[in-house]
Formats: sequence, C-alpha cells, structure tokens
Amino acid sequence: MALLEVRDLSVVFRRKGTAPFTAVDGVSFDVEPGRTVGLVGESGSGKSVTALAIMGLLPGRGREVRGSVRFESVDLLTLNDRQLRDRRGRDLAMVFQDPLSSLNPVIPIGLQITEVLERHRGMPRKQARVEAADLLNRVGIPDPRRRLSEYPHQLSGGMRQRALIAIAVACRPRLLIADEPTTALDVTIQAQILALLSELVKSTDTALIMITHDLGVVAGLCDEVNVMYGGRVVERAERHALFNASRHPYTHGLLASIPRLDAPRGEKLVPIRGSVADNIPWEHACAFAPRCPNALDRCRQVRPELVPDYGGMLRCHNPVGPLMAAEQGVSR
Repeated sequence: MALLEVRDLSVVFRRKGTAPFTAVDGVSFDVEPGRTVGLVGESGSGKSVTALAIMGLLPGRGREVRGSVRFESVDLLTLNDRQLRDRRGRDLAMVFQDPLSSLNPVIPIGLQITEVLERHRGMPRKQARVEAADLLNRVGIPDPRRRLSEYPHQLSGGMRQRALIAIAVACRPRLLIADEPTTALDVTIQAQILALLSELVKSTDTALIMITHDLGVVAGLCDEVNVMYGGRVVERAERHALFNASRHPYTHGLLASIPRLDAPRGEKLVPIRGSVADNIPWEHACAFAPRCPNALDRCRQVRPELVPDYGGMLRCHNPVGPLMAAEQGVSR
C-alpha cells in the first residue's frame, strides 16, 4: 500500500507583468514504504519544485498548487502551516541540495539537531544532545561530540551534507526526500552518503524519493524511476527495465550521454541537442519535439498522453523500440 500518493500535481508561478509559468504539470506517482522512487531529468525539469510542493515549502505568494498529495490518506495540500510544521521533521523530512545554504550559519550544528529532537520527540536538552552526537556518529562524522559545538562553515562539504542528513533522519521520518544529496561531493563521499540512505530505507522501512540527474545514482539506489521533462513525467519504469531498454527518446538520450566502462576506447559521447528552453507547451504538442531525433509531424501537433507501456508508463508518439535501444548501446 502506498505511503505517499501524488495525483495530478501542478505548480504554476505567476508574476505581475509576465506570463504564468507552469513548473510542474500534472505529475502523479506513488511511493511505498521501504521503496526508493527516483525523479530524474535535466535541471529545469520540475523535480525540485515537485519535492517542495510535497513538503509545503513553496513561497506563499505568486504560486498556484493544484492536485493532491496524500500521505497516509491525509492530503498535505489541505493542511495549514501549523499542521505542516507538526508533520515536517517527524513524518516527512527533506535533504536539500546545498547544505551550506540550508543550515543556519550562526547556530552550532548540535543545536540545529537537538531542536528537532526536542520539538518532535519531546526529549530534554541533555538527552537530545547525546542523541545528536550518536546521529553524527551514525552518519560517519568523526569526533561527533566536538562537532556539536562547531558551525556549518567549520565543516567540510561532505560533513555538512552528512549533518543535514542527520537532522533529516533524527525523528525517523516515514518519508524522506533527498534532493541531489551528492552534488558537488567527491566520489568516495558520494558512495558513503548513498550507502547511508540505502541502509536507512532497509532498516527503518522509510520511503525515499531520490531527486537526481545522475543516472549512476539511479542505477545503484532506486527501485522505480520517473523521468521528467518540462514538468511532466515522460517515462516510468522499474530500474532494470529502464536501463535495459529505455523507450522514450529523452531517456534514451540521457543514457547515451553518460560514459560507459565497456565502451570502445575513443568513443565519443552523444549529448542531447539543444537545451530545456527549446520546448513547445504541452497543451499543444510534445515539449521534447524540438530536441527529439524521433520527432514526427504529429509530435508537434498532438499532445502525447502517459499510457501503459511494457509494464511501465510512456508519454511518446514515436518511442524507441526495446530491441533498438539495446542494439544502440543503452543496455547496461
């Protein structure tokens, strides 16, 4: 049974003097306990806005949120600020992309962790400080008791990210959203953080939403993958099915543009042409059509719908065939 059910989630930003901008356009997906669901796509595809809408962290003015986000049968979009604050940290938690800007620069790390424990678990200050040190130790920060008194600028990038994860998991949330948690970290630290998140999901049955553009992270962590483009899900598949034979030309392009260990020496990568700004409104056509090597006249005239396809979901008029995808080197 799904812990989180997102249905037709749309986010429109409005600014005086400019046309409304739809950042998220009818996104739907489920997340079950103990499962990891990935949101994948280039920057600007709507991944982070989707997460912020789920958490109720979008700005209060100049935006319109429609649809439903049901967490344990409660629609989070109908809750007021006080009700959301009671759930955030306790039931829902988020690891933000940039820990330096997410952590309070003038408050010690220890106080930022104990605040969560006191607020949501009712711990006295002394016990919360012991628990905070244990959390820092569990996320791999050396000399955790000393680090409790340090400020974010005194920690390395990897330690700040670990501290942010410690705050997020302090109350053992049922749902954790990780927004690019390994961005700007070296490879060894990335591996340690991903292992930490994987262990959290397995040991506590936490549901995890992993937001990333790194397909290597997806391959090692996610159970199901939602590929987003222009604010919509264009392909949904189980991890192995996606990597073995991607169907949407956009997914195929993402996979073809990353290095492979088994590729012949000197083989060049094949990037997706253009940028995310080169699109057509979804209301009239396929937004990816201007960049798509498989585009037909119909793609620029008829809006594609998300329909069942080979056990997953696909939004495309002219998809890449499974056999063709494997022959062109997408299979991994």
